[in-house]
Amino acid sequence: MSAKILVVDDEPQIRRMMRATLTSSGYQVDEAKTGEEALEKLRAYQPDLILLDLNMPGMGGLEACRFMRDGSDVPIIILTVRNAEKEKVEALDAGADDYVSKPFGMQELLARIRAALRRMPGAEGGPRGFTSRDLQIDFESRRVMVRDQSVRLTPKEFELLRHLVAHGGKPVPHRELLQAVWGPDYGNETDYLRVFINHLRKKIEPDPARPKYILTEPWVGYRFALPEEP
Repeated sequence: MSAKILVVDDEPQIRRMMRATLTSSGYQVDEAKTGEEALEKLRAYQPDLILLDLNMPGMGGLEACRFMRDGSDVPIIILTVRNAEKEKVEALDAGADDYVSKPFGMQELLARIRAALRRMPGAEGGPRGFTSRDLQIDFESRRVMVRDQSVRLTPKEFELLRHLVAHGGKPVPHRELLQAVWGPDYGNETDYLRVFINHLRKKIEPDPARPKYILTEPWVGYRFALPEEP
């Protein structure tokens, strides 16, 4: 069955253009004109991916994104005319998986959609889990426990953590992380990593300001620190 995409934009001509392009590419499409309507459609339509405009009357895209992310792991791609790094970081921080600036080519957008819908490879050959005194990760059941409390990770956060643990003790370059988690067309979006690493640290580190698991390797990438041998 083809993926269902919800297009959220207050401009009718953009919605029409998106519907025509996405439908011809084999996707099922529904539309919403406002953030409030998008939240209703998220529950009723249950899309596989959301294309969300930032600049809308009423509930803006950022607020809608936060509400969506509170109760759903659906991939969210933000569409906006703004291209400053501050706005990009705000969108990612609100829970978006990706960010595309207007005007954009439809082939670029379709590539981003394919990347967001891409099912991550299974854990075969990878780590089955990780256990320390205050952190337990089960990659098969996708469960994370921090000090005996269950912690919810988004799919992107989980895959980022999986890749770091799989290379535990070794620095993993930015480009490798981006391509492993977002797809082969990525590599320069280090701001994505900063935001998602910050989210992970807040969720799994005893003290996010002084991380003991997810360490920064300056100018290189990040490293998952394995517990010291007794």
